[in-house]
Amino acid sequence: MSGVFEGYEREFKDLSSAVQRKTQALEGMGGEARKAKLAELDGDLAEAESLIRRMDLEARTQPPEAKGRLLARLRDYKADLNGLKKDAKRLAMPRAGDASRAELLGDSASAADQRNRLLTTTDRLQRSSDRIEEGKRTILETEELGVSILQDLHQQRQTITHARDTLHSTDDNLSRGRRLISSMARRMVQNKIIMYAIILLLIAAIIFIAYKKLGGHK
Repeated sequence: MSGVFEGYEREFKDLSSAVQRKTQALEGMGGEARKAKLAELDGDLAEAESLIRRMDLEARTQPPEAKGRLLARLRDYKADLNGLKKDAKRLAMPRAGDASRAELLGDSASAADQRNRLLTTTDRLQRSSDRIEEGKRTILETEELGVSILQDLHQQRQTITHARDTLHSTDDNLSRGRRLISSMARRMVQNKIIMYAIILLLIAAIIFIAYKKLGGHK
């Protein structure tokens, strides 16, 4: 089991719990506090989505027997994240009560000041959203680079494994060659000994025959 995946998994669970608490808190909020909480919620959801991508990347680099289990768990987390996004989208929609209060404020003497504050808040939210989007793009680029590096490392590992297998095969061939040469050398020595023995026997036989012939003439 991947320790990195489990670390991302714990972070995702903690973040999901925090998003659920903020979602429940938003039910009774209004005005500036509600907008600020919605901005926090958007940031948490972006971080949760990033964790999902990291878990997916980590799961796909695992051996086949672990990869299937991790991807199955990841599908459940993706479903949980989609549910959290739906809740956040529902809460982000303008409420009728908020519209009524806005109309009342428009009729009051402080309507202009209220609009200015709303515009300022909107600008801050837009900047926060832009930073989040930029962060998402950076994370995606980093993850793509990580995938490319992992693929290169996998190819290099296969090359090293192939070279190691070739080296082992070469060592085996050399060992067999040495054994064959040693066997041939032993046979050559044996053949030489046999040949010398035959020569000695022939010489002895010739001497014996010559001796007999010379002895017979006498």
